[in-house]
Amino acid sequence: MRIDMHAHYVPPRILEVLERDAAPYGVQVQHAEGGGRCLHFGAGVTLRPFHPHLLDLDARWRFMDGQRVDRQILSVWTDLSGYGLEPAAAARWHRLLNEALTEVVQRYPQRLAALASVPLQDPARAAEELAYGVRQCGAVGGVIGTNIEGQNLDAPALDEFWSAAVELQVPLFLHPVEPVLPARVSKYYLHALTYYLYDTTATVGAMLFSGVLDRFPDLQLILSHGGGFFPYHAGRFDIIYTNLAQTREHLAQPPSAYLQRFYYDTIVHHPTALQFLCTMVGSDRLLLGTDYPFPVADPDPLRLYAQAGFTDADIDAMAGENARVLFRLQGV
Repeated sequence: MRIDMHAHYVPPRILEVLERDAAPYGVQVQHAEGGGRCLHFGAGVTLRPFHPHLLDLDARWRFMDGQRVDRQILSVWTDLSGYGLEPAAAARWHRLLNEALTEVVQRYPQRLAALASVPLQDPARAAEELAYGVRQCGAVGGVIGTNIEGQNLDAPALDEFWSAAVELQVPLFLHPVEPVLPARVSKYYLHALTYYLYDTTATVGAMLFSGVLDRFPDLQLILSHGGGFFPYHAGRFDIIYTNLAQTREHLAQPPSAYLQRFYYDTIVHHPTALQFLCTMVGSDRLLLGTDYPFPVADPDPLRLYAQAGFTDADIDAMAGENARVLFRLQGV
């Protein structure tokens, strides 16, 4: 069984609801100048137009069949997180996202599963929505952005949310979010090529040095895009831990000792990079992901595994078994 745990989908029903009555959510549908639709959030942010295949299931089945992927674990496009919304509106927004995604998954239970999104700007509401998504909607985990309106995920107030994830025994997928692109990375798709990796790395560092992983030893976290820069510069993190006393205040061990506390998708697009990642963290921490349907999507992840020279046992683990166990998937 091949399981893609990093794939994005936006149910069209969400746009239909907003076009009927957007007021409860603080989110409006707009028509982009170059064509297509986009969302405008009450905080003043207007997203890029939707990639057409984000809203399309038929193209998804063809892509999955071509990849030899049996099942996708869906998360919404993270830029839809709306962390700048007023908390009550944000809670209604994520309830709509999760219920709409659940409707789709329930129609295709053998091919799809879902991660619940949450209003992370309000940790209490985020904990409540994660519980609702898991217990009522059948979500197999949660998905959160790697920053909250430009702030890392090290705030003490988030402990309530981390505690909920531990109690529910579900993993959290940390995915970059940047609804407004900085000018420096607004061309050439540099936001995805560089800024997303920075975003993940910065929040991992903040979570480590603030002691989140020590306070919650059973917290299960998945890092997107091969972990950003963290696995490749763990030694750089360690030297700061050695040389700056302030970084040791809440961290029991050097940062590299926590490499295997995370799971990582394998979207690195180069066999040598994937070999290195496996050397650093172990094949049991790696999960197949594609980033469908964006331009950086890996069209043939199994070919990359073969090019990297992995054994059949390692390929079976990375391509499906690790995800099956981590997400406690039934019927696979």
